[in-house]
Amino acid sequence: MKKDKISVIVSCYNEEASLPYFYKEITTVASEMKEIDFEFMFVNDGSKDKTLEVIKDLAKKDNRVRFISFSRNFGKEAAMYAGLENVTGDYITLMDADLQDPPSMLPEMFRLIKEEGYDSVGTRRVSRKGEPPIRSFFARCFYKIINKMSKVEMVDGARDYRLMTKQVVDSIISLKEYNRYSKGLFSFVGFETKWLEYENVERVAGESKWSFWKLFKYAIEGIVAFTTLPLSIAAVIGVLMCLIAFIAIIVIIVKTLILGDPVGGWPSMVCILLFVSGIQLLCMGIIGQYLAKTYLETKKRPIYIVKETEKDIEK
Repeated sequence: MKKDKISVIVSCYNEEASLPYFYKEITTVASEMKEIDFEFMFVNDGSKDKTLEVIKDLAKKDNRVRFISFSRNFGKEAAMYAGLENVTGDYITLMDADLQDPPSMLPEMFRLIKEEGYDSVGTRRVSRKGEPPIRSFFARCFYKIINKMSKVEMVDGARDYRLMTKQVVDSIISLKEYNRYSKGLFSFVGFETKWLEYENVERVAGESKWSFWKLFKYAIEGIVAFTTLPLSIAAVIGVLMCLIAFIAIIVIIVKTLILGDPVGGWPSMVCILLFVSGIQLLCMGIIGQYLAKTYLETKKRPIYIVKETEKDIEK
């Protein structure tokens, strides 16, 4: 009888220090799940340290280890997509190499799919211990905002770490869009999902590659990818500004012609001009974001480019 197979996809960018710890942990979990075959797919996202050398060493000593190395840094979204496209397992999971996604949860995730019939088991953090308070605050604000704006529900604290059936993965990789926001895509494809909660785990080694600015840009990606409400907001702001300007004109005419009150000085005029100009630039920026994403999609550029895989090395 053929054994079930789990493919573990690990996106790596400068994870030289974390990989030995991760490999030890995931192989320990795999040895406990004796009834399951495993495949470890490491995706090297243009790392500048010795991440690729570490992965190659693992591939030489363990035939379960596979890897894809990009020609340059394409980003985590591209790395996850590449892994999903190239694995061969019946069940697929995404993990980070820094052990913030505990491999020890994998047996329970597999049990929930096999015994309780879920299509996907996701994980979400119930705390953000170890994160800067300002980052945690803005992260919570982001989820509240996007859930108000989008028809696709985003779970606060959700991680990319989840175990999925092949059917779910096939649905995700059928979405060929260049500008990817996987947390939204996971929700968009639907299927029955069970959420497991856990306390935040700090990195085992190395430093986070996600600065506040990168997270902010990623949040904008998510909003633009899953709702057009900002365009409607820009239109509403434009209408409101026209109404305010019309009322202001009437007030000025009445005060000047009927009451004989002269128009106020230039400081108030400058403030109004600056305010209105700011509103205009904001609305143009919103429209520009959508135009930029459309422009990138129409180019039909590949999501990633592969430089080498485990097939290119001699074991």
